Amino acid sequence: MKIGFVGLGIMGKPMAKNLLKAGHEVVAFDIMDANVAEVVAAGAVAGSSAADVASRVPLVITMLPNSPHVKSVVMGEKGILDGAAEGTILVDMSSIAPLASQEVEKACAAKGVRMLDAPVSGGEPKAIDGSLAIMVGGDKALFEEVKDILLVMGATAVHCGAIGAGNTTKLANQIIVGLNIAAVAEAFTLVRKAGVDPQLVFEAIKGGLAGSTVMNAKVPMMIEGNFKPGFKIDLHIKDLANALDTAHTVGSPLPLTAAVREMMETLHADGNGQDDHSGLAKYYAKVSGTKIGK
Repeated sequence: MKIGFVGLGIMGKPMAKNLLKAGHEVVAFDIMDANVAEVVAAGAVAGSSAADVASRVPLVITMLPNSPHVKSVVMGEKGILDGAAEGTILVDMSSIAPLASQEVEKACAAKGVRMLDAPVSGGEPKAIDGSLAIMVGGDKALFEEVKDILLVMGATAVHCGAIGAGNTTKLANQIIVGLNIAAVAEAFTLVRKAGVDPQLVFEAIKGGLAGSTVMNAKVPMMIEGNFKPGFKIDLHIKDLANALDTAHTVGSPLPLTAAVREMMETLHADGNGQDDHSGLAKYYAKVSGTKIGK
């Protein structure tokens, strides 16, 4: 199938490459020429704008940083709706506010464009190996129509409800991940300050109830002092901000989420916003005076 892909950052590049590996034709666009060039080298064709991409394909996938970027790329000048024909499918895989997804879908519907919101979880490693968890909101029949394409990029793709439900699911995911990383960082800082080897504690508890995918992925990074981003703190701040805004709208208190967001804001202020979110260990190092690892 001929697929448009707009947004070729840390996540978008490997996702587009996996579509190419599966035999799909990809027309790609990003504001960073180097990102486009990398995907073109893998077999894609470059588009000159989001509108140009949309004019050449029946399906467009977007992978962008936040709600304003999606609105601009879809609804703005030289945006997807400027180029898309009636019946075009838009799958927005960005992690944005659910209300923003609903706003964009209304604009799409007015132009005869069908839209799903389909954010992902798994970070860069799972984007590379095509094992992302994909959470989808929108028309169920449309989801079934594109499910096989989604499963080129992910290990799972689950329909969660009406438009915006995918991003609501992602917000819940990001709350759980963020709080889990903070809990791990807090616990292993205690371990180090008490004079116990963090590696041995990790081996001892990872198979028990405290064990988790987050622990398995992030504790080794904390022990190594390796905070190369798979998912950046600044992006997690964005997600938690969207979670808090959404929660305030629907009347759902998020006190723990607010606390972890403030920890991340501290790291951002210290110049660590581009670190992996396992860098929450640096927050505890700052307040405790003790590093978990190197």
